[in-house]
Amino acid sequence: MSFSITGKTAIVTGAANGIGLAIARHFLDRGARVMFADMDEGKLEAEIGDEARSEGAVRMFAGDLREKLAITNLLSATIDAFDRVDILVNASRVMKRSDPMMLGADCVEDMLQQNLMTALRVSQMTAKRMIQQAERDEDTTAMAGTIINLSSITSQRTLSTLMGYSISCAAVEQMTRALALTLAPKRIRVNAVSLGSVMSASLQNLLREEPGWRPAIESATPLGRIAPATEIVETVQYLASDAAAFVTGQVLVVDGGRSLLDGVSAPAH
Repeated sequence: MSFSITGKTAIVTGAANGIGLAIARHFLDRGARVMFADMDEGKLEAEIGDEARSEGAVRMFAGDLREKLAITNLLSATIDAFDRVDILVNASRVMKRSDPMMLGADCVEDMLQQNLMTALRVSQMTAKRMIQQAERDEDTTAMAGTIINLSSITSQRTLSTLMGYSISCAAVEQMTRALALTLAPKRIRVNAVSLGSVMSASLQNLLREEPGWRPAIESATPLGRIAPATEIVETVQYLASDAAAFVTGQVLVVDGGRSLLDGVSAPAH
């Protein structure tokens, strides 16, 4: 089976910075057509503004995907530009510290809205487009599409100060399994990548506030370092490609061995 994604059309959310940006750029380098989606229009413009206006393989969409209309507009913009969508990567995530015992400060509702509900609604609406495309395709055996969600090892191992984030990640992984079962008869695969000790935009922000967490994270990671975002992109490409044609409902862990150890002394990523 081929690892190629050449000629495929991908939507990557959270694509203005961090892991989402790394995935979107990697997909471009591998010959895919990519819609960079994020709510931060300024960062999108700074990263790919000129490329997006060149009428090539790059487009950008700025909008708040917590809103149904924004999702509808994102899909319409993608279809208008590229005629179809084959891959969705839900890389838009937010990590916030919380107070588990303080009403309004536990961040549970906020994290579920940001990390679970947005990915769920984008997945549902994108899957419907993929199904419509498949009904028009001549090849009735080929995969109709693939959806890849990003999660974190905090879904299983957490700090109390990341309760809201941990709950949202656990929910994303269960959503992945449920959608995989639902969409398998429609020839759409759904998988997730669970990260730990990877330099996301959220982790960068937290390390600015708490620089002492860096050595704690590194010492809690068997491979002894925090990986750059570019080190997870090949895993995402694998799940997006035909090499993973018989893989669905799985959560692949990329964490430098961190989840093998007992206890968590600092944020996972």
